[in-house]
Amino acid sequence: MTEGTHFQRVRPVRLYQDIVDQIESAIARGALKPGGRLPSERELVAQFGASRATVREALRVLEAHGVVRSRPGQPSGPEVLSFSPDSLANQMTRLVQLDGMSLTDLLAFRMVIDGAASRLAARLHTPEQRDAMERSIAAMEQAIETGYDEFSEADVAFHDAIAQASRNAMIQVCNNVVRGVVLQVIEDKVRRAFDSEALMRESLQHHRDVFEAISTGDGEAASRIARQKLYDYYAGYVPEEDRAGILALLDVEPP
Repeated sequence: MTEGTHFQRVRPVRLYQDIVDQIESAIARGALKPGGRLPSERELVAQFGASRATVREALRVLEAHGVVRSRPGQPSGPEVLSFSPDSLANQMTRLVQLDGMSLTDLLAFRMVIDGAASRLAARLHTPEQRDAMERSIAAMEQAIETGYDEFSEADVAFHDAIAQASRNAMIQVCNNVVRGVVLQVIEDKVRRAFDSEALMRESLQHHRDVFEAISTGDGEAASRIARQKLYDYYAGYVPEEDRAGILALLDVEPP
């Protein structure tokens, strides 16, 4: 633990959440750093003035959030973990589940990210990255006959190649996280679609159109097509009255 870090006694309402908030705040301001350790459970009980059960619940929540990691039998406190896309994805998934973030918000953000990534990829891609995109499209086409899981895997590879070609680390992280959360929200609906093969073929054509624009270096078209095709594919899962925020990202006048 960093020298000088000391936690305050918690309020009597939702004690474990106060503990979680204080520890996350200490990490955010750099008082606790990845690779460091929290005080032992006994020390945390004394510092927070809380029961052992409350401290354990707070640590359980922090571990579920991917903030700390405990190992059975270790005398020292839990290890503070580095940030990872998985922990961000877990946080965003919880927000969706708790109605703190709507599918409309997620879809709009994915349209922004995919549009920017495609624009950059059109200007910055290497021949190797272009080949990776092309292989992914070929794999998607073959997977239509074998099933959604294989198709989805090839789809992920295509978007990963575009994100890599953008040469932007934040786009790469957000690409993985937001795509994954969107799919968690609607994947079962896609799997149960009346004609899932038609949906996969529609998605395949979308990817071909984006790839063509990227290959020819047309960043504006690549961005526009990426946003439009995401809207076409996912908007049906968004209530009509909530679509203004995603329509505003398209090159059309809202109704």
